[in-house]
Amino acid sequence: MHFKYSLSTNSIKILLLMAIIIIEKRIMKFNRILLKLSGEALMGNLQYGIDPERLANYSSEIKLAYDQGTQIAIVIGGGNIYRGLSGASQGMDRVQGDYMGMLATVINSMAIQGAIEKLGIGTKLLGGLEIDPIAERMSRKKANEYLNEGKIVIISGGTGNPFFTTDTASALRAIEIEADVILKGTRVDGVYDMDPEKYPEAVKYPTISFKNAYEKKLAIMDLTAFTLCEENNMPIYVFNMNKKGELLNVVNGIDVGTLVE
Repeated sequence: MHFKYSLSTNSIKILLLMAIIIIEKRIMKFNRILLKLSGEALMGNLQYGIDPERLANYSSEIKLAYDQGTQIAIVIGGGNIYRGLSGASQGMDRVQGDYMGMLATVINSMAIQGAIEKLGIGTKLLGGLEIDPIAERMSRKKANEYLNEGKIVIISGGTGNPFFTTDTASALRAIEIEADVILKGTRVDGVYDMDPEKYPEAVKYPTISFKNAYEKKLAIMDLTAFTLCEENNMPIYVFNMNKKGELLNVVNGIDVGTLVE
């Protein structure tokens, strides 16, 4: 005995709805991100400077996220080369030291720019410090134009002012470009109640509020940056940048780190 089946209009609508739900689940969680990287991360296993292997790994991870259609801006520190605070602690003028630190971020930004462009992706290097012909002066309008053109925007030179860290610069730039989130790439997979590298019993927070993070004195970002994010409703997502595929997981909405909001 043979049976013939036909789909009713309602059945077709249900199937279409299910297909839409499946597709939506695959749509990335974040469309425009500000990726904050530390300068020390670029050292890899070196004692100072830039590890070419780590640089290549990071650029490959960034490409995976970019290929998903994510608009990406990057702010990177300069601690692998020079820190203004370290110089000040040794008797150097703080303002002079901070400008030296800003120049260190320019070097790192140029390094990540070169590595990304080797993969065939267009970039633009902007800066809190204008350095012709290396970096254009940062402006919200330029950054947004370049992002909308499909370029990765790298923002060097901090805020362009002494006494502010690259944490604060990343918060400021994320707000300026109206990013969905600051993705803080670290060597641990989120925020813990204590240092997980020292204490195996440390407990990870899947999510935490700005208020609770402040009350628990968790060192996520410096206080200026943290306050700037809280006042402007800019969430921070902390994840392990050194784990292969993790950046892609984050932009695709897979919970692998800690969301601060």
